[in-house]
Amino acid sequence: MRLVSWNVNGLRAVLKKDFLETFAALDADVFALQETKCQAGQVELDLPGYHQHWSYAEKKGYSGTAVFSREEPLRVLHGLGNDYLDQEGRVVALEFEAFWFVDVYTPNAQNELARIAHRMEWDDAFRDFVKGLEEGTLPDDTTTSPKPVVMCGDFNVAHQEIDLKNPGPNRGNAGFSDEERGKFTELLDAGFTDTFRLLHPDVTGAYSWWSYRFKARQNNAGWRIDYFLVSDELAGAVEAASIYSEVFGSDHCPVGLDIAL
Repeated sequence: MRLVSWNVNGLRAVLKKDFLETFAALDADVFALQETKCQAGQVELDLPGYHQHWSYAEKKGYSGTAVFSREEPLRVLHGLGNDYLDQEGRVVALEFEAFWFVDVYTPNAQNELARIAHRMEWDDAFRDFVKGLEEGTLPDDTTTSPKPVVMCGDFNVAHQEIDLKNPGPNRGNAGFSDEERGKFTELLDAGFTDTFRLLHPDVTGAYSWWSYRFKARQNNAGWRIDYFLVSDELAGAVEAASIYSEVFGSDHCPVGLDIAL
């Protein structure tokens, strides 16, 4: 099974930059998007053979997530079950027979960590959410069968120094603060595996986001902030973890996971 995730930084914009061709070429069984920046009815995609599920922000032109899957899910959730945190359309979770698939667009801590308190609240709530799915507890306190979780998206944090080009000057900045890195460590320690580092523990220069400034992409001065994480019990099923840096159209590139499920 091939899974793909991409922060498109505006779906309507990337549709003008060969999105459909990229979608077809990657040939994913499940394709997740972040930062769609659209409301219901603003974009109509013709994707034969795929079921479409969207979460929208209340604020127009902001945030938003979507998942397109060949298999029809058993259940779809559009948030963490927290009215305050669920206003920005940052989660789509699909239940399949063998696993949960979670697409997430994590809030940015912003310049000078202006939104760090919100980010910390989000990280704790999201960790509880995915652990609940794994254990069979839904946000409304109903129960279902325990299942492993595959999660992906823009987590807005470079976890280790190897995950960005210039760790020294960026230490303490949004996306590389001790607080954000610590919460990501807590997520992994809760029983999840970073699939790219599982297969490529020492690879450097592997990034998924580049600033639009200072010719960052041309110079590969990037950050790896887009991930596929899986429940530890699925780590042995991981076959390939990819970063499609040759794909343009956004300031992020797609990332992928091939897994035997």
